[in-house]
Amino acid sequence: MRAVIFDVDGTLVDSNDAHAAAWVTALAEAGVRVDKAHVRRLIGEGGDKLLPQVTGLSEDSPRGERIGERRAEIFRTRYLPNLRPFRGARALVMLLRARGHEIGVATSAKPDELEPLLRIAEVDDLIRLRTSSGDADRSKPDPDIVQAALKRMGCRPDDAIMIGDTPYDVEAARRAGVATIALRCGGWPDENLAGAVAIYDDPEDLRVNYERSPLARMAVGRG
Repeated sequence: MRAVIFDVDGTLVDSNDAHAAAWVTALAEAGVRVDKAHVRRLIGEGGDKLLPQVTGLSEDSPRGERIGERRAEIFRTRYLPNLRPFRGARALVMLLRARGHEIGVATSAKPDELEPLLRIAEVDDLIRLRTSSGDADRSKPDPDIVQAALKRMGCRPDDAIMIGDTPYDVEAARRAGVATIALRCGGWPDENLAGAVAIYDDPEDLRVNYERSPLARMAVGRG
């Protein structure tokens, strides 16, 4: 098994700013004023982590649930239709499939947001194995979603590699025993991605440099 586990938001789709804007608007409507830059730094975690940090509310409290539902509505109606894939997203996944890698997804996105995001990334027909927030009790940086992806793909941690864009991806994968390749396109500087085994600009940069990447070494190492 030569498994590659993708994050989606900020990795395949340019959506991190949109998620931050949706949270800020939903919170403002609920009477909670927050700094957008602070919220933006938390994108990559799920609502179970983000909401308590910015409001002190739990995601499953009545008020927390209302804010979360409104955030989802705002994201779906105002931002989702205008999102675009990062360059090379489909081409990278196609290359990995051609080189014999099994492809899966491990994302903190809500289950009903994952399918449209994969369509926007133009990879919905290429990736069958998908795990999202509905498959885990705790979002990143806890390892639950990555562990669920490993179980669904039927592979060991040392037979997989994660591709993500945030320090939460790197930490979740590390805690699951999986190495990470990080992409800068999600907006994080290299120092925040320091736990990754390699860092590339975006999916296209990784695709072009595949033969020199840890992915190629992984494929060769597994025969």
